[in-house]
Amino acid sequence: MIRVVVVDDEPMVCAHLRTILGSADDIEVVGQAGDGAEAVEAVVRLRPRVVLMDLRMPGVDGIAAIRRVNALADPPVVVALTTFDDDAHVVRALSAGAIGFLVKTTPAEDLVNLVRVAADGHTVMSPVAARRLLGASAGDRVRAEDARARVRGLSVRERELLGCLGEGMSNASIAARLFLSESTVKSYVSRMLAKLDCENRTQAGLLAHEAGLAAPPPP
Repeated sequence: MIRVVVVDDEPMVCAHLRTILGSADDIEVVGQAGDGAEAVEAVVRLRPRVVLMDLRMPGVDGIAAIRRVNALADPPVVVALTTFDDDAHVVRALSAGAIGFLVKTTPAEDLVNLVRVAADGHTVMSPVAARRLLGASAGDRVRAEDARARVRGLSVRERELLGCLGEGMSNASIAARLFLSESTVKSYVSRMLAKLDCENRTQAGLLAHEAGLAAPPPP
């Protein structure tokens, strides 16, 4: 079972997410929280594999909570819950260690599948929000120049891998595209994240787009 904790200061949102996720045979919502402090306590007590974290909450907000959760021993993966006007908060959440972000209005079937993907440690992004965020990043000349400078020291193979991360590909998919073993891809990715000072694959994926190494998501 994929154990999930839902965090949102609106009880109706929590109830909606619990209903959707509870309909899946392999997902169990083991708890919920209304602010960041409660979220950290719930993670310590319940040991979920995935946390769906709202970003704008009273008291300890979602971004501070993401940092606290990621500082725990063996932390769960955290997925930011966002709205269409949350671009700046999403960037901060990814910098804090969120593995991806989902729009709260994500269709039920997609939400269930994306939680499964996140539980396996892969990047998850709502396509509409991803296009907005990546479009904003691509239009920021300073960020683009900084990104190109950061990737300059990568080898050709590492740049190929980074582009794949920008497309949200799993290790298995990358291995198939580049004719490598999954273990080799995993080693490459770990070393590349350290080189780029990225905490996770999502941060590296955004960097790939800012540096022009990844194709934009389809419309």
